[in-house]
Amino acid sequence: MAKRVKALPTPKQEGFLTKELLGQFIRARRTQEGLKMHDVAMLCGISIATLTNIEKAEASVRIDTALHVAQMLGIKIMVEPWQVAHGG
Repeated sequence: MAKRVKALPTPKQEGFLTKELLGQFIRARRTQEGLKMHDVAMLCGISIATLTNIEKAEASVRIDTALHVAQMLGIKIMVEPWQVAHGG
């Protein structure tokens, strides 16, 4: 019998997005969808080691790779507008 994927809760974001938090979001989404690491790695065209590094924030990963995985899992990453200080 195949091992089932245990769904993890969506993490709370308080403050800035870090690589650790992005990894937690990706892992939570993957598990909530019932996808194994192998499934997502194949879907995204990356190795399981790269996906592990993203989820655990253990090593340097290219930002475009992490963003691609997030996009493939339906995770939207948005930048909030900010106020520009006008000098002079």
